[in-house]
Amino acid sequence: MNRLQKYIIHNLSILFLSIFLPLFAIASVIFLIKLATYTAVIHLTIWEMTKLYFFILPEVLFYTLPVTFFIASVLTLFRLSTDNEIVVLFSLGITPSFIIKTLLKPALLLTILLSFDFFILFPHATVLSSNFVSYKKSEAKFNLSASEFGHRFGDWLLYIGKDNANGTFGDVFLFNKNQKEEILIEAKKAEVINDGGLLSLKLSDGEGYNYSTQKFSQINFKTMHINDTLTTKLTTYRTPLEYWKSNDRKESKTHMFITDTLLSLFPVISLFLVVSIGVVHVRHQKAKVYLYLFLGILVFYAATLGLQKILIFYTIPTVAIVWLVSTYIIYRKTIVARF
Repeated sequence: MNRLQKYIIHNLSILFLSIFLPLFAIASVIFLIKLATYTAVIHLTIWEMTKLYFFILPEVLFYTLPVTFFIASVLTLFRLSTDNEIVVLFSLGITPSFIIKTLLKPALLLTILLSFDFFILFPHATVLSSNFVSYKKSEAKFNLSASEFGHRFGDWLLYIGKDNANGTFGDVFLFNKNQKEEILIEAKKAEVINDGGLLSLKLSDGEGYNYSTQKFSQINFKTMHINDTLTTKLTTYRTPLEYWKSNDRKESKTHMFITDTLLSLFPVISLFLVVSIGVVHVRHQKAKVYLYLFLGILVFYAATLGLQKILIFYTIPTVAIVWLVSTYIIYRKTIVARF
């Protein structure tokens, strides 16, 4: 029995890899194209693009692993059927339940891996990706250089006279106007300070003028920090449970939680359907295998996505139980009744 199980698992692993690698490559290209849209807003190096790709890797796996396992399992049994090996096994007294038990081990392993992926890795990777993009966007807004045109610096209008060789700026003017007063600041030197995501402007050797209808004042300074600037909005969380329970992007996270939970369970709760589709009579059912394969995936995804607005979190037990019961009925009528 152990040798037979190893033989089935060996055939499954070969097909799994041959299907997974192309699907993974296609999904990766799609996500990389999506990441490339960031370059319209921020400057990214190849290394930074690679970091962003690793951040979205847990999400890419959910687009490939469950579907790959389902397809590979069905095609493994279909190949054994076309080679008449399934007929030999059944004639030797091997029951269909033995095949389900054999496939249950890798299915459980994949379900555990997917659950860990979306519940633990996904929050961490999502927060890192969001913080990285926010930081780069804030940094991009400080892409300052000397020109005849001014810059927007928070509530200030900023003019830079020249760029210094050490990354600082010279002959800097800032202007701020509100309903009650106007402020003009002139400095010989300025540099951008990045303090943990808080970007500010450090001015050296300058003068400041404050004037309104009632008064006029002047100050001289050696150093001045303009902190009324752009702050990077960084997301923080301590545990994955805290991330999923927080109200930030609640609707999006609810959709992701329901979808990923059901996709994690998909390999286990679809085993009856796998055997029902994969174990065939070659003469009469060969042409229908790929149709049933496509319909099985389509119906599960449609139920998972379509019922969320109506049932919300009750979608998880409803879809899982109905899918398991209905596929078991199909299994009883198509496989157990014949073998």
